[in-house]
Amino acid sequence: MACAFYALPALAGSQARIVRLSDVQGSVQIDKNTGLGFENAFLNLPVMQGAQLRTGGNGRVEIEFEDGSTMRLGPNTAVDFSALGLTDAGQKISEVNLSEGLAYVNWIGSDDFTFNFSREKVALNHPAHFRLEISSELAKFAVFKGDVVVEGPGGKVTVTKKQMAEFNVSDEDQFTLAKAIDVAPLDSWDRESIQYHDQYARNNSPVNGYGASDLGYYGNYTSVPGYGMMWQPFFTGVGWNPFMDGAWSWYPGFGSMFVSAYPWGWMPYRYGNWMFIPGNGWMWQPGALTTWNVLPRTAGALPATFRTPVAPVGTVKTVVVGKGGPVFSSPSPSQMVVRNGSAGMGIARGSLGNLKSLNHEVAKSGSVEVHSTPQFAASAPSSSFAAIGGPPSSASSSSIGHTSSGSSGSGGHASGGHH
Repeated sequence: MACAFYALPALAGSQARIVRLSDVQGSVQIDKNTGLGFENAFLNLPVMQGAQLRTGGNGRVEIEFEDGSTMRLGPNTAVDFSALGLTDAGQKISEVNLSEGLAYVNWIGSDDFTFNFSREKVALNHPAHFRLEISSELAKFAVFKGDVVVEGPGGKVTVTKKQMAEFNVSDEDQFTLAKAIDVAPLDSWDRESIQYHDQYARNNSPVNGYGASDLGYYGNYTSVPGYGMMWQPFFTGVGWNPFMDGAWSWYPGFGSMFVSAYPWGWMPYRYGNWMFIPGNGWMWQPGALTTWNVLPRTAGALPATFRTPVAPVGTVKTVVVGKGGPVFSSPSPSQMVVRNGSAGMGIARGSLGNLKSLNHEVAKSGSVEVHSTPQFAASAPSSSFAAIGGPPSSASSSSIGHTSSGSSGSGGHASGGHH
């Protein structure tokens, strides 16, 4: 029998929506309308209507919508989500206001998306990919894919693929069109993020939508007799359970939600059930993606030693849950040790190659040292690994590739500030 951590509805029939913080690097803060003002944001934190996000000088954040559409914010950027809801007919409505900084939007669906900046409005109901950089004097709007109509005091202008429009913020947003797009320093981050989502979402035929790419990268689906298709993260091991690391985060009207610290920890905590399968360990059973759970659900018989985490009472502050410390970094930023029981925590998405092969090595040895590429080597990531205390495995070097140096990026601490 399925059970939730405490009695709250699964929001069936609700017009409330949540989107996800799918990548958090550096200084990122969120105001969730709790009355606390801005607080530190972290990976997998839900975002609801009325929320505000801002990044510091070294901050970056990605927001992932239900259909896999994404918005990325660069440093010194501020946005608010004035609408994240559903019409009576069930159509999703999303409206975002950018007041300063740099934003990339890769809209892949047909749901209504409105993007406001300065005095301008962009209304989309078709796929498009664009970049907007705004200061107190100038807004530069560049389109990488699709045709985008921008409407403001100066009228309507259609910005087509590989075209850029500049709006004079200090002069009623009067605009000029340019045929070429200026290259921005974070264009590669945006491009490689999209490549990561495109590549690994294809590995998830049972489910799609937000979080699917992380399930393809960090774990594997297995057909389990009597249970159907089940997903399990790599590097779990004996004694691991899916609620070991995370935080309780409070939202007005809904109470505390459990937010997983694992880099893949979105969809398995908002949909479906966690089950303990004898001989396999903890596995996630996908559910319908029509309504989301306030709290993760378990089903079936659970281990006798398992204790269900209890949501905090009487506080709106974030409460951290942490029993692990399963991954630690070596002195070199391009090296880390992956332990059995880590479930992928500490591995930046796309930074290592064949995690399935690495999973076999970790299962045999308990701990494996890895040499990672920078975050987002989505096209053909290369890495090498060796069992701790022993020579490199001949199988690993040939199947994974050669060592590639570089920083592992923020992914070296994927819990996003929990610890």
